[in-house]
Amino acid sequence: MPKHLVVVFLFCFATHCFAQNPITKEKDSSRIARDSIKKAELLKNIGNGYLPIGPFNLDLRYLIKYNQFEGIRTGLGGLTNERFSKRYRINGYLVYGFLDERYKFSVGGGFRVNEASNTWINLSYTDDLQETGSSTFLTDKRFFTFFEPRLLNINLFHRHITKSIGLQHKISNHLLSETQFSNSKVNPTYNYNFVLDNNTYNSFNLSTAKISLQWSPFSRFDIKDDRVVETKNAYPKFTLQVTQGFKSVFGSDFNFSKLDFRTVQQFEHKNDAITNITLVAGIAGGEAPLTHLYHAYPNNINKETILQRFSVAGLNSFETMFFNEFFSDKFATFQFKHFFSPFKISEWFKPQLVLISRYALGDMNSINRHQGISFDTLNHLYSESGFEINKILFGFGLSFAYRYGAYHLPNLEDNIAFKFTFNISL
Repeated sequence: MPKHLVVVFLFCFATHCFAQNPITKEKDSSRIARDSIKKAELLKNIGNGYLPIGPFNLDLRYLIKYNQFEGIRTGLGGLTNERFSKRYRINGYLVYGFLDERYKFSVGGGFRVNEASNTWINLSYTDDLQETGSSTFLTDKRFFTFFEPRLLNINLFHRHITKSIGLQHKISNHLLSETQFSNSKVNPTYNYNFVLDNNTYNSFNLSTAKISLQWSPFSRFDIKDDRVVETKNAYPKFTLQVTQGFKSVFGSDFNFSKLDFRTVQQFEHKNDAITNITLVAGIAGGEAPLTHLYHAYPNNINKETILQRFSVAGLNSFETMFFNEFFSDKFATFQFKHFFSPFKISEWFKPQLVLISRYALGDMNSINRHQGISFDTLNHLYSESGFEINKILFGFGLSFAYRYGAYHLPNLEDNIAFKFTFNISL
């Protein structure tokens, strides 16, 4: 296990005790009910990664993190809530990386155009790092975990200064949309040159337009307190995103286009077991630099022995795939997870077995454009399977995965990933 691996995510939550006065039982019952609602709302906010402080929600994502490039990354961030305004919002953060000795920040805001369709216009200015080859969807709901396992091992980042304007709009309860136009100055932190038409770029400007759609056709929605809320989170779910880069617009250097797709299906069985299937695919065409292409979410450290590679398993990552081993301009991944019903050994000890299989396929045209960094492509099917035993002690568990098929490595132990897991929920 690397000496510089730091796991410092400890969150404590206070609970309240309520005393009962037999003389005023009815008043106390009302008070207890109100306090219970407030407590549930607080836990919901914390579960979403926020700690409400008056008109401001402190964003727990920025308190402390760790990665191979920044080391410990810590700071503060958040956004205003409805106690500040129901029509306007302000958000931002300021963080510092102790290893690269740099501040990163973002400041932005938005105003609501239409309440019924939850239509917002958002603006932001960001100076930060982004993992090379990562791809996210604008319409993804806020995703927060107390611990981001894969982040610990990432070492390939590019700096970007991005100015953006976006439109967030609910077409219907089942169909969400978000559109964004942005201009970015991109500077890889590693040795990389993008060769195009006898020109070499080690930094570049990009102007892009994105439109993202998220469709949940089988979810159920009801009106509560004059608001539409999701009362049944049903599957399958579909997400589609189109990205277009424009050359010569606000100094942009390249023309390129991307199409990203994801679908998630989940089956809930009578014995409390769950089967989850996820398909993710993407294709990029034109003059796209490596920063805006794809990896397959690897999560294996480039160390020699199994014990040196012992770290934390991710949620949806390839545990046996080494970081920066593969990049693609077109790829697809398929993941199968089966969660068995927890073993109820005691009230506090309920470990859960999960069977996992993952597959990836990809390719890259014009690989010679990308110089200074060596990598392979996923022309053949990448395969790994394994299992997890979660929640053995205080949310911690163990993970085992084995790499086989076309990309099986000659040294047996290089195909094995043995890690621990961390799962906790409110």
